[in-house]
Order: sequence, then structure tokens, then C-alpha cells
Amino acid sequence: MASNNHPTGGFCGRTRREFLWQAGGGFAGLALAGLLDQDGFLDRQAVAADGSTPWQNPLAPKPPHFAPRAKNVIFLFMYGGPSHIDTFDYKPAMKGRDNQTIAVKTFGRGGHKNEGRIVEPRWNFKQYGECGKWVSDLFPHLAQHVDDMAFLHSMTADSPIHGSAMLMMNSGRILSGFPCLGSWVNYGLGSENQNLPGFVVMLDPTGGPISGAKNWSSGFMPATYQGTTFRTQGAPILDLKPRDGMTRAAQRELLDALHAQNVEHASIRPGNSDLQARIASYELAYKMQESAPEATDFGQETADTQKLYGLDDPRKKDFGTKCLLARRLVERGVRFIQVYSGGAHNDDNWDAHSDIEKNHNYHAYNTDQPIAALLQDLKQRDMLKDTLVVWGGEFGRQPTAEYAKGTGRDHNSYGFTMWMAGGGLKGGVSVGTTDELGSAAVDQPMHVKRLHATILNQMGLDPNKLSYFYSGLDQKLVGVEHIEPIHEIIA
Repeated sequence: MASNNHPTGGFCGRTRREFLWQAGGGFAGLALAGLLDQDGFLDRQAVAADGSTPWQNPLAPKPPHFAPRAKNVIFLFMYGGPSHIDTFDYKPAMKGRDNQTIAVKTFGRGGHKNEGRIVEPRWNFKQYGECGKWVSDLFPHLAQHVDDMAFLHSMTADSPIHGSAMLMMNSGRILSGFPCLGSWVNYGLGSENQNLPGFVVMLDPTGGPISGAKNWSSGFMPATYQGTTFRTQGAPILDLKPRDGMTRAAQRELLDALHAQNVEHASIRPGNSDLQARIASYELAYKMQESAPEATDFGQETADTQKLYGLDDPRKKDFGTKCLLARRLVERGVRFIQVYSGGAHNDDNWDAHSDIEKNHNYHAYNTDQPIAALLQDLKQRDMLKDTLVVWGGEFGRQPTAEYAKGTGRDHNSYGFTMWMAGGGLKGGVSVGTTDELGSAAVDQPMHVKRLHATILNQMGLDPNKLSYFYSGLDQKLVGVEHIEPIHEIIA
């Protein structure tokens, strides 16, 4: 007779041990537990696979290397590559030079080029805040928060191709198979909550980015550290509901059976860490069935708060919902949250190869107010000081046109802009510059690894000491060479 609730999904009577365990609905296990308790077996501490090291939940909170300035990270990923010279990197020297052919070295999807046709920025720039930061008209709401933001204008990366550049920004490598930033943070610090994942990813409704789940993979680390995708409509997490309409009571019985199975197996094979990890996974899923829907329920949010995030505007609602959910997840102890703007290919994301105006007007409108609302909401709740907000894409865009006609820009990994806010960073500061056209970083070039080092540093982790032993090496997010955080923006 098949047993749907058997922890291994097997059949009663497959082995003598299973027959004895399942006989009478598992009632015989009570006698076994009593005998084991008399022998003092139940007082034993769970151990790891070596049979001696105490077993620990891999997501249990861990002490940082030093006092952290930030507790959580919200990474707002503008997939496709927003144009820095049309957003935050003001280039007045380009004014009046539209369609001029100039000598400039570029490298993107179109390959290596030595000259190109200038595409003048299509938006006006104005100065904002006490710092007098120049911001384009694309971001009228975000422009009001420049005094809380630290701008990095000389970012560089190793690849101008989406797939490898995405992996670089997320994992520090252009090749797949390495843990992502969120995985490293949770590996280093564990999770503050036991009811939700420590690493959450929210995707664009048009689909995921190129390279897919590699962008939130735990690589060679245990799957415990990989990102969990959250949805803003329907069930927050797919496949979380119990199979075949299993009741909560039945799930609890299943967990109890797993715990009992762990006791039984431990008497035969000490150090059954695989089973212990499996139990921890089921326990988390059991708790998430209540916690995940509660976190995504905005019923307790005021109408003013929902309007602040733009939920009353159909165009802004999706990204606004994700930004508001990010704040709620931070409140509930989720360590690392990544929110994607743009998905799939071409104009479904910020990849403006043909018409920069149409593309950037669309995506900036969808995200400007929600991101500004997130900064405002965190700050008024006194949470911005503990929450590190990161904005950017996998690279920037070229100052010259990609094609003979049109205003599209090709990829630019030689120099682009990102910004960070909160989490112990200075506000109203700008570091690094690109040349007068924005084609390459010329002052204080900052590799993506320095961005990663800064994030780890603010979370209380030494980027040059945080390592995971794999394939005979102490692997690090920032690589083998010593990498310094960007000290100029640290308060």
C-alpha cells in the first residue's frame, strides 16, 4: 500500500525497517523513542558528516568580522544597461555635437570600433540638492534624494556582452558556476529570520534576465544559499503549497516523522548531515507557507504609502509593488533582496540599441517614483541607515550611435555609473569620472570587484578574508588579489 506522506516517497514494506516504522501509523516508533531515551541517545547532539563536528543550520546567524554598518542589502538591477550619459553622468561637452563623426574606441555588441557618430543626450540636466548634483529629466523623483546617494561614475567591468556581464555583476566572474553576491552575504552572516529565505529575487513580468537562474545561483556552495524568486501576484513562491492538498497537520506529522527518521538513522549511520539539512529545508518551507503570504499582503499598508510607491499607476504598479515588498522583507529580516527592472530581450529591458528616447523614457517612468519612494520610506522609518540600496545595470552605453541611423547606443563596459545609498555610506558625493563623452573611465576607475568589496565591508565582512574552500582553493567573491572597498563613499 502506497504512503503519500512517507518522508522518502516510498512504499510501506519496502524494507523491514520501514515496515516496523510504519506499522500502526508509526505508533511503534513511540516504543523505539522510549528505549532510545532510556539509553540517553536522545541527549546526543546532532553532528555533521564527519561524525564529530556539531551540525549547524547553514543559515543560522553568524557573527560578522567586525561591526557592520548595514544589516540588509536591496540591489535594484536595471537589466540591459542604462545609459550613464543620459541619466546621472552629465556631459555638457556633447551639446550641439549631434551626428558628428569622431574618433573614439568602443567595444560592444557591434564589436570593436575606432570611430562613431555622436548621439547627443536627449534629456536636459538640472542641479539638485545641497550637493548640486546634475540629474537628467528622466528621474524627477530620484533627483530629490541626491543628498542621500553616493554616485560611482567610473565603474568598469570585464565584458560588454549581457550574459557574461550579468554574471560579473552578480558573482564577480564572467563564467558561470560561482556563488552570487547574495549567496556570499548569507554564507558569511546567515539569516536573521527563520521563516523566510535569506536571499530573495524579484523578476520583471516580461521574464528573467539572460543567463537566467545563474544570476542568483549559489554556485559551488550548498543550495541553501541560492536566491529564492518571489512573485508579486499569485502565490509568492512557486511550489510552496503542499502536494495533494496536504493539511498543515499532515505536514507537521511529516516533519515529526523526518525528525524520528533522523534519530533512527543516526543510530546506524552517525553524522547524517544530508538528512538534517533536508529537515531544515522542510521546516523552512513549512514556516514560509504562512510567512510568505503575510509578507506580500499590503492590507496593513496605508493608502498614502501605496500611492507613494505609485501603486495607483498601472505603469508603475509592478516595480512599485516590488520596492514596497523589498521594504517589508527587510523589516522581516531578509538579508539580501534583488529587484530586476527589465527582462527578456531588446526593449523589454534597458538595452537601447535603436531608440534611446523610447526605451529610457519607458523604463525610467516605471521605476523613478517607486525607487524614490523606497528611499523616502526607509529614511522616515529610520531604516535607511541600516539598509544598503544599490542601483545599476551590468554596464553602461556608448556615446556614439550603434547604427548608421537612429539614436541607439551600444554596450559600454569601459566606464559607467552606479549609485548606492544608506548602510553607513556618505550622501551627496560623487567619485570618479569618465572622459568628456562618457566613453571610458579616466579618473579613479573602479572595477566591479570594488563595488562588491564595499557591499561586503558595509555588512561587516572583510572581502579579502571571506572565503569558501572549493576545488583546493580558498575561493573569494573578489578573487585572489587584495581588493579595497571604495573608502571615499564610506561615512
